[in-house]
Amino acid sequence: MDASRSDVLVLGGGVIGLACAYYLLKSGASVRVLEQGTPGCGSSHGNCGTITPSHAAPLAMPGMLGVALRSMFRGDAPLYLNPRPDLERLRWLLGFARRCNWRDFERAAVARSAILQRSRGLLESLVRGDGLDCEFVNPGELYVYRTPAMLAADELHHAQVLDRLGVEVRRLRGDEVEAAEPALKPGVAGGLFHPGDAQLRPDRYAAELARRVRELGGVIESGARIDQFGTQDGRVSHVRTTRGVFQGERVVMALGAWSPLLGRMLDLRLPMQPGKGYSLTYTRPVRAPRQALVLREAAVCVTTWGSGYRLGSTMEFSGYAEGLNRTRLDALRRGAAAALHEPEGPELLEEWWGWRPMSVDEVPIIGQSTRWSNLLLATAHGMLGVSMSAATGELVDALVNGRTPSIDPSPYAPARFRL
Repeated sequence: MDASRSDVLVLGGGVIGLACAYYLLKSGASVRVLEQGTPGCGSSHGNCGTITPSHAAPLAMPGMLGVALRSMFRGDAPLYLNPRPDLERLRWLLGFARRCNWRDFERAAVARSAILQRSRGLLESLVRGDGLDCEFVNPGELYVYRTPAMLAADELHHAQVLDRLGVEVRRLRGDEVEAAEPALKPGVAGGLFHPGDAQLRPDRYAAELARRVRELGGVIESGARIDQFGTQDGRVSHVRTTRGVFQGERVVMALGAWSPLLGRMLDLRLPMQPGKGYSLTYTRPVRAPRQALVLREAAVCVTTWGSGYRLGSTMEFSGYAEGLNRTRLDALRRGAAAALHEPEGPELLEEWWGWRPMSVDEVPIIGQSTRWSNLLLATAHGMLGVSMSAATGELVDALVNGRTPSIDPSPYAPARFRL
């Protein structure tokens, strides 16, 4: 057998690509993963590591376009739209604006919830069953509110949405929140607790997935930047990289925020934009939160692990601009300082930024390409790549092997965008 040929080529070694590889290997396929850096080096590395069935509601709702446009004048806004002219970003923004209505909001929430809930159970089974050393715990996640107005808005557009979807959410008074979480400063108006949420250390999760992929016989080609696709008779015939030329009977594109750039080589116009996120990682403070927190007014996520502590979140639409934005990092610090007795740990270990793959309808793109007969896509998971990883891998495996998927694949199908 040609050493460069596999049953399945997986393009991208983040948590989505690695999860796809894992489930395909468990089904008996030979799998090779092509990764331009090292496994998990992109958004899989520095995110907050929360596993969140609670995050079913999308950003797009009536009024959100105005929030995005006003953010152009505030570089530290939780949602920031860079005013620099960019035709692709404008096209994406117009598509996003068309979906800021309640019908599309509900449709996206149902689709996101289905894959999030399926993935929640699968991920815990995967971590425990395969012994993944990634600091997985399931204490739930707490949304914290300091203003009644924000709490009331989230009751309508978050908590009641979860009620309809069958995702448990507990309403807490301010004094109950402060009693449950001593790390918080006084002045809490209320809270929403999501007992079904969990957390893990995402860089360790990616590393452990990579370990299991290799143990199951998979090959991971690090430093394999894709330079060219070969096509023939409506198929992707080969992939040329800096590590050589590789072939696969099936090809899975799991390239995250790089998917639109590489997709152009295959005449695919993926309706996606990179949503830049930031995080700060510290050693643990003494008064670390007991569970993951979302400080809603500041839109700051706080995660505590046995090995560390992280402040993260924010959403910046600046195209493919690289590098740290000090204004955004300072906003994370201010948001945490307003809410926590000990907002930062004793030692700063890492300042990080990464691109999240944001689809125009905020639903991942998973399934068979309509353009190339042996190409499947597994991308556009937005801020929920870790949360959706296991169910995405399971779904891709089912589609490759012709089995009936555990969840309805139609809401995620590339055909909705003629891909």
